[in-house]
Amino acid sequence: MAVRHRLIQATPEAVWDVLADGDLYVQWVVGPSEVTPRDGQWPQVGATIAYEVRLGPLRLNNESVVRRCVPGSELELEAKAGRLGTARIDVELRPWGEQCLVIVDEHPLRGPGGLLHNVGVEALIQVRHRAMLARLANLCESEAGDRCRPDPPDEVGSVEYRPGTGRA
Repeated sequence: MAVRHRLIQATPEAVWDVLADGDLYVQWVVGPSEVTPRDGQWPQVGATIAYEVRLGPLRLNNESVVRRCVPGSELELEAKAGRLGTARIDVELRPWGEQCLVIVDEHPLRGPGGLLHNVGVEALIQVRHRAMLARLANLCESEAGDRCRPDPPDEVGSVEYRPGTGRA
């Protein structure tokens, strides 16, 4: 099970606005080249978007279905990759001060993807999640405008590093 997190310098509301916009899916998810709404209203439960994933000359037609949605805090998807099977992808938003801690949890559900799931595949998913969370952060922080919260200023009790002050 691949779990990764990132602190995004935007409010949870600003991050949710990006997740809730199906047209922006292709900008933060690694893999899809075009997104086409298929069923329902994104991100309501049952809503589906179709997309193409290009791997060199190979073209895969996939889709993601919203399986669970808690507006403002959680989006759970089932990514369907045809013969490769399906995966559960959960994106959870947690307020962290005035910022947003985003936690992504992905694991295979059905098909050969589950049978082939091993440490190597897990490492590739981690790399993909790192890139996906970086894209999401860039998108959210640029879209957030005044809802973007920089790191809080140093407070009493914080540790400050100054060269030459430490002892070995």
